[in-house]
Amino acid sequence: MSEIEQGALVVSLDFELHWGVRDRRPLDAAERKRLLAARAVVPEILRAFREHSVRATWATVGLLFARSREEALECRPRSLPKYARPELDPYGESLGRDEGDDPFHFAPSLIRAIAEEAGQEVGSHSFSHYYALEAGQSEVEFRADVESARRIAENSGYRLQSYVFPRNQVRGAYLPVLAEAGFRSYRGTEPAASKSPVPFGEQRRPGVRALRLMDAYWNVNGPQTWEWPSGGPPVAVAASRYLRPFAPALRALEGVRLKRIANAMRQAAIEKRIFHLWWHPEDFADYPERNLEFLHRVLNTFDDCRRECGMLSLSMGDVTSVGREMPAALCGPALCGVER
Repeated sequence: MSEIEQGALVVSLDFELHWGVRDRRPLDAAERKRLLAARAVVPEILRAFREHSVRATWATVGLLFARSREEALECRPRSLPKYARPELDPYGESLGRDEGDDPFHFAPSLIRAIAEEAGQEVGSHSFSHYYALEAGQSEVEFRADVESARRIAENSGYRLQSYVFPRNQVRGAYLPVLAEAGFRSYRGTEPAASKSPVPFGEQRRPGVRALRLMDAYWNVNGPQTWEWPSGGPPVAVAASRYLRPFAPALRALEGVRLKRIANAMRQAAIEKRIFHLWWHPEDFADYPERNLEFLHRVLNTFDDCRRECGMLSLSMGDVTSVGREMPAALCGPALCGVER
């Protein structure tokens, strides 16, 4: 890849609804209310991106593409994982008829709204929220899951090029499978020990969680900005920071949380590196006003970086295609027309 003359903000979201938490949260009344609030916040996030001319990748669980229970079953992988932890198996989940009957497991209307918004990339978060580092699955089942994710997206006219491993369980040995399926990029993990790709049980250890929480507010692991990637496909577009949702117990530290993100973003802009911010739209469900307000403050910082340093806004898919001459479609309003 040619030397890049700008830094870039890359944004990716893991769009899951109930598929991402079904092993930990029963679909009771409280969870249904949370997921309906998560659906309602998706258009608000899109509106924020539109106002700030921000491009993003929405890594979407394949089953959310299904327009009916029949389509979900038709696209089911030929080989299913036999997880050692049976609660991880998604294929016993009870499904409604379609999105109208079951908005917790189907979301074709939201995916369409995302795809129709300028600059938004529909990516893959596997077909079934597949756990690539958990015991009981293998490359055979992963390959079948990837094929199903691609097929159900193509049924509705979407071509998937970017992949995000559920729960960031990146397995290097599986990357050739993604390349064979036509994926050009995947989200890599931060190199910090507390954020390394491991089974979910290890991710949830108290000490590891405490380190991740501290890093969201204080400079524990550094800015986590990256050189422009090369190699692949698929190219690793490494994560920089998880945008944690608002926590009432930590409300006094909101300014610290913003400063942590803003400092790293500004450093990336100045040093012509990548800052990759990610989260789940479902994270905004509990305190949507607070979370959206914080997102606008983050994107205001990006506006400053774009105006002062020519920082770019890119989806994961964009990263694999840009070079020294940036396509006009990738330029924000403050960058287009600037002499290089």
